[in-house]
Amino acid sequence: MTAAFVFPGQGSQAVGMGKALAGAFAPARRVFDEVDAALGDKLSEIMWNGPAETLTLTENAQPALMAVSLATIRVLEGEAGLDLKRDAVFVAGHSLGEYSALAAAQSLTIADAARLLRIRGRAMQKAVPVGAGAMAALVGVKFGEAEAVAAAAASAGVCTAANDNGGGQVVLSGEKSAVERAVEIAKAQGVKRAMMLPVSAPFHCSLMQPAAETMAKALAEVSVKPPLVPLVANVLAQPISDPDEIVQCLVKQVTGTVRWRESVLFMAQAGVNVFYEVGAGKVLTGLIKRIAESAEASAIGTPDDIAKFTAAFATAHR
Repeated sequence: MTAAFVFPGQGSQAVGMGKALAGAFAPARRVFDEVDAALGDKLSEIMWNGPAETLTLTENAQPALMAVSLATIRVLEGEAGLDLKRDAVFVAGHSLGEYSALAAAQSLTIADAARLLRIRGRAMQKAVPVGAGAMAALVGVKFGEAEAVAAAAASAGVCTAANDNGGGQVVLSGEKSAVERAVEIAKAQGVKRAMMLPVSAPFHCSLMQPAAETMAKALAEVSVKPPLVPLVANVLAQPISDPDEIVQCLVKQVTGTVRWRESVLFMAQAGVNVFYEVGAGKVLTGLIKRIAESAEASAIGTPDDIAKFTAAFATAHR
């Protein structure tokens, strides 16, 4: 078994996430307390009790998703004896999930990751006036085809391929008029599905440059250590461990394409045959099964998931 641990991005949040973990495991409670203390507010209350629209705010969703991922990792370390340095060859995360991956691999502290993600969420939200930007999903397309649609729509404004998610799913991002034009072009070209997404800002495109500048300043003020295992970076789809390069990639990632399909293919071709998605939801698990069909993929985010992982892990390490 050659394993990679991967961490979900925005969109995986749901009210109640992490509550059962906190109820069952002291290490999970400690992580949620640490995140609350770092942010100076009770984010855990919003996570567990809502309202959903408050949790969905980018400045809350980003640190909240990291908190659930790290609570899960800490429980796996305590319950199953997980040691990322020994048991994983790579970590990776989708967009904000890179911060979770780096915290799991002890490149960032949990408190620093929480504060950085709050800054990142606010900066991304502020970068573009509400309603001026948009994102759309194209389903049933190759990445090159989606890039061509974006290029054709760019006469109406900024429009680029933001997320190459795999499984024929590519997300476009940019100015609202241009993204709406891209959806029309895609439908006219017979793309299986093309739909606007209910997001609050156009992530991962050049309109996010003010947020990238904010993150460059914020990251300059924290200590970034070499991770226990290499991070397969969103913007490179290649593994990195050098702290300076990690910081550069986290800044580029704000405006750059999330190359998730290529990242998963890289890991699979490097010998990874088991992927564990750690935290809320199962979005990445579904994508990985479509990208690397011969690999196993499973999600760990509930006490039941942890029990299953612990039993399988004990058997594998006898």
